[in-house]
Amino acid sequence: MSNLEKKLLEVARGFYGDVEKILEKFKLMNSFELLVGTIISQNTNWKNVEKAMANMRSKGFLTVDGIINADVHELEKALKVAGLYRVKARRLKEVAHKLRDWGLSLDDVLSMRFEEARARLMELPSVGYKTADVLLVFKSGFPLIPIDTHINRIVKRLRLVNDEADYEEIRLRLESFVPPSERALFHLALIKFGRDVCRARDPLCGRCPLSDLCPSRRG
Repeated sequence: MSNLEKKLLEVARGFYGDVEKILEKFKLMNSFELLVGTIISQNTNWKNVEKAMANMRSKGFLTVDGIINADVHELEKALKVAGLYRVKARRLKEVAHKLRDWGLSLDDVLSMRFEEARARLMELPSVGYKTADVLLVFKSGFPLIPIDTHINRIVKRLRLVNDEADYEEIRLRLESFVPPSERALFHLALIKFGRDVCRARDPLCGRCPLSDLCPSRRG
């Protein structure tokens, strides 16, 4: 393991205590709720996701049938706090219809072997690698590191991969040195690090513990 890899793992571990509560929340959700939350989380923070999901729950929308039967304007109103609410309402409607058409429960799919489960999940509208992997790591227990925009940015700034690296290259690169038992927490910790320190705009390089090893540091 290189010095940079060791340092990144050390930095991520420093955030584990902060993100363990998120991990516990994910464990308390059923698989469909986590799928919904992951779809809603685009371009917003988890606090807004929780508010939107609470709105949906209060109206009986937080199930497959609830979303299918929901008036689209009422669904949009419930999602408004999370932004992009019209797009997200449409996506949730499409996902719910696809799940009903499957004739399988989401838990049935998540009990399949990794490659099969991942492929089936990605048949759902708007579900790509990241959303599928979130479900597979937090609900099926597969030792994965889902790659979101924050993690993508951090890994490329550190030059652990080149700028053209795709999702799978980044995931496998991180999994090459992060122990399987830590990968769920590492995923959450790196997202927090990306939001708090290695931000998309105005990264806080002056307070970053990786700045002495980072080829992209500013100042």
